[in-house]
Amino acid sequence: MSTQTTKMADEKEKDGLVNNVDDLKMSRGEKPEIVVDMEKLKNLYVYDEMENKIRFSDIYKHQKTIIVFTRHFLCFVCKDYMEDLGIIPLEYLQAADVRIVAIGPAPCKFIKPFKKETGFNYTLYTDPEREVYKTLNLKEKMVHGDEKNSKHVKQSPFMGILRSTWKAMKVQEYEGNIKQQGGAFIMGPGDVVHFAHIDENSLDHTPINDLLEKAGVAPVSFPKDKRVQHL
Repeated sequence: MSTQTTKMADEKEKDGLVNNVDDLKMSRGEKPEIVVDMEKLKNLYVYDEMENKIRFSDIYKHQKTIIVFTRHFLCFVCKDYMEDLGIIPLEYLQAADVRIVAIGPAPCKFIKPFKKETGFNYTLYTDPEREVYKTLNLKEKMVHGDEKNSKHVKQSPFMGILRSTWKAMKVQEYEGNIKQQGGAFIMGPGDVVHFAHIDENSLDHTPINDLLEKAGVAPVSFPKDKRVQHL
C-alpha cells in the first residue's frame, strides 16, 4: 500500500471516529473525567419566568457562555454566590463576548423573587424536573462542605441556616430539591465545552474569578477574593 493510500485511510478512519462521537469528555485538574452528552442536551428544555420553554442547547449556540447550576433557592450558600455573580460588570462580559446564565432546580415562579433577593440581573432559568441536571450528572446528595474553602459565602452557617429556615416557613413551599448540588460549565459557541465542574457538596462551587479567567473575562474584586490590584 502506498504512503498516500495509507494516509487517506488514516484520515478516513479519523473522520469516522469523530462523526460517531456523541459524548464530549472533559478532564479538569484533579476532578474525574466528566462526560457531556451533547446530543441529549439538544432535546432538553429549561424555563424562563414567563413559563416559556427554552431549548438548553440554544443558550450557548451562538456565544461562549458561563452556565452556573445552583442549588435550591432557599440555600444561603447559593444566595451569597449569586449575589457575587451578579456584580460582574456587563462591560467585562461584552469585552470578551461572553454571557452568564444561571439555572436553578426550582419551579419557574420563583425566578423573579430570587433575582430580586440576590440582585442577579443576568439570565436565570429553571429546570424543575432537573432533566438537564441529571444529564450532566450533577450530584443529588445532602453534603455540606467547609465554608472556609469558599470565596463567596459571607454568612455564618448558623445565621445562614436560620435565615433559610425562616424563609422556608414563610413561603411554605420548597424552592427546588434540597439534595441537589450544582456545578459550572463554560460552553459554546456550538457544541464546545471549555470547562466543566461538578460540585461535590454545597460549598464546592467554582470561585467566580476562576470561571472568568477560563472564559477570558477580566477578574472582579470580591469581598473574600481580592485578586484585582488597583494601582
